[in-house]
Amino acid sequence: MKKLLSLISVSASAAALLSAVPFSASAADDTVYGTMNIPYTDFYAAELGSSAGEVDAVTSATKAKALKNGEGELFEGTYNNGTDTILGVTYPVAISQADLDALGDDNYGFTALSEAPAAYKEATVSGGKVSFSAVQGSSTQTSYGVKLSTETPWGDYLIDITGTPEDFDTLYRGAILKTADGNAYALRHEQNIWRGELAWSSGIVTVEPHGNTLDSAPYVSLMGSTVTEITLITKTGYVIIPTNTYIPIKFESELKPEDGNAGTDKTTFTESGFPSDYSKTYRIADGFTVADGEISYQDAKPGSYTLTVSDASGKYADVSASFVLSTDDLPVAYADGKLTAAEGFTDDDAAAFIRAIANVNVNGTDYATGRKGTTVVQTADDQFGVIDFDVEARTGKVFADGADGTYTITVTATGYRNPLVFELPVAEEPGTTAPADETGTTETTATTAAANNNGTANAGTVTAPKTGDAGLGAVAAALLLAGAAAFTLRKKH
Repeated sequence: MKKLLSLISVSASAAALLSAVPFSASAADDTVYGTMNIPYTDFYAAELGSSAGEVDAVTSATKAKALKNGEGELFEGTYNNGTDTILGVTYPVAISQADLDALGDDNYGFTALSEAPAAYKEATVSGGKVSFSAVQGSSTQTSYGVKLSTETPWGDYLIDITGTPEDFDTLYRGAILKTADGNAYALRHEQNIWRGELAWSSGIVTVEPHGNTLDSAPYVSLMGSTVTEITLITKTGYVIIPTNTYIPIKFESELKPEDGNAGTDKTTFTESGFPSDYSKTYRIADGFTVADGEISYQDAKPGSYTLTVSDASGKYADVSASFVLSTDDLPVAYADGKLTAAEGFTDDDAAAFIRAIANVNVNGTDYATGRKGTTVVQTADDQFGVIDFDVEARTGKVFADGADGTYTITVTATGYRNPLVFELPVAEEPGTTAPADETGTTETTATTAAANNNGTANAGTVTAPKTGDAGLGAVAAALLLAGAAAFTLRKKH
C-alpha cells in the first residue's frame, strides 16, 4: 500500500511540473503556444500587405467601455492601458522556446496555453524585434449579406453583416475591408468594431454621441471605392465575406425643410453644398411632391417626416433631414386602462397619435419612448394603446408610488401640439385596481406586486400547519431536523 501511495505521489509531482511548462507541439519541436498582447500595428502588419502602416490605439471618452475585455464582454480579446485606451489584441501565438527566452521580460505579456489553440499567429524574433504572421487556422468563405448605411451616429458609414447563424461569434478580434483598387483597411475596436457591426468616419461625422473623436484620416480614401471582401478575424480563424459594396461619396452639405401643418398644405426647404454633378431626386412618402424648394402634400397625418435627396448616378451618398407636420387636434382619450379614440375621431386618428408618442410624464418624471426608452403606452397589436402599469424604467417601477393619492399622466406625441393629460387615483394597496365608475371609465392604479400588506416578503418562513403561527412552525421544523439527525446517528452505530 505504501508503495502504491509513493507511485501516486511521484505521478502527481510529475504532472505538476509538466503543467508549469508551456505547451509544446512535440518533444522534438521546441514550439510553444501562448497568448501575447499584440499592438494593432503589429497585429495587422501581415494581414494588410502593401497597405500596412501604423494602426493607432483607440482612446475612449467612455472610459469604462475600453476596459470591457473579459470573456463575453464588448471587446473580448483586446488589451488596454488600464484607463481609457485600447492598445491592441490579445491573440494566441506559436513561438520557439529559444525566441521566447531571447525576449526575456519584454515578451508581450506572454501567457502559456495548456493546449494548441484553434488559430494563432506565428511569432519570430530577429534582432530583438518580434514579427507576427497572418493568422494560421481555419479560413471560411461565406455567403453572408452586407448592408451598408450612410446615416449613422457612429461615423459616416456602418456595415451590418446579415444572414449569420444564431451562434455566430460577433466578438471579432479584428476586421479588414479590402477594395477593388487593392487597398486594405484595418478596423479597431470601439471606434470601428462593435458586436457584429463595422463603422468608420471618412471625415464628415468626426464625433460620435458619447463624445469620442473618430479617427477619419485612414478611411478618407474608402469613399468612392468598392469593397470586394470583408475579412473577420475570430478566435478560430478567418471568416471571409465576398461582396460588391460601393461606398458612395459623402460631403459637407445643408438640407433644411421647414415644419408645417398636417392635412393638405405645403412647406418649403433650403439646400446647399451639393456637388455640381449631383443629380438630385427627392422622396418623402406617398402623397408628397417636391419641386423648386417646395414640399406639397395631401391628407398628411401629424408626425415626423424625412426628406431624402439622392444622386441618380449613385456616385454620391443620400442626404436626409426631418421635419414635423403638426395639428391642434387631440384624437385620443383615456378609458379603462388604455388610450382610445376621442369623440369625433376615428380609430385610425387615435392610432396615429399612439404611434407618434414621444414622451410620457408620470407625476413630474419624463419617460421617453423609443428603442432605449420606457414604453408606458404599448403598441403591440394585441395590447395597442394599453397603459403598462408594471413597466419599469432604469430608476425602478414607473407606477410604484402615487402623489397626493393620484397619478398625473401627460402623454406627448410628435406632431400634436396639445398633449393628453389625465389623472388616475392610487389604490390604497399596491396590486389593486379601482372599480369602474358609472360612466364606464376605469380609474386604474399601479399593479405593483406585494407579498403581504406591509410589502415585505415571506420567503424562508416556516408556518405551522392549520394555526398559521410562524413561531410554532419554526419549533416544528427544529423537532423534525433533530429527529432526522438521531435516526442517522443510530444507523451509523
